[in-house]
Amino acid sequence: MTQQTSTQPTSENIKKLADLIKGVKFAMLTVQTAEGHLHAHPMTTQEVEFDGDIWFIGGKDTEQVAAMRAHPQVNVSYARPDKGVYVSVNGEANLVEDRAKLDELWSDMYKAYFPQGKEDPNIQLIHIAANGAEYWESDGKVRNLIQIAKGLVTGEHAHQGENETVKL
Repeated sequence: MTQQTSTQPTSENIKKLADLIKGVKFAMLTVQTAEGHLHAHPMTTQEVEFDGDIWFIGGKDTEQVAAMRAHPQVNVSYARPDKGVYVSVNGEANLVEDRAKLDELWSDMYKAYFPQGKEDPNIQLIHIAANGAEYWESDGKVRNLIQIAKGLVTGEHAHQGENETVKL
């Protein structure tokens, strides 16, 4: 993979990340526990355009929310293995009370977690303000295998796609 680093946030960086994570239904949110361990758990990706902010809906009474309250530095990972796309976003979690934002993000699917609907007092909005991200993008599994095989035969470095770190 070709490694690049972009130190200045640009609208192109944000658009690229938005395009890569669009349509990924679930993300893995990693928090630091009270014991100092890293713990990842799946979160439903919201149907909003990535603009440097990530939003989730969680439960106030969960270990994850307690961990974010104590240690707001988090990581959010997205994967689309069928497309050869992987994205890792680091940022700071903020626990937010905002009725208008809840209305924007809410879908009836959340009733499975919050039986009282949007009025459930256990609902916690989680806002991740992204600091930076890294992504890996390849041409897909078959092309990667061909590039690896070519590299093994020729002794040349296999070009497997693009890898970039961006500051947000």
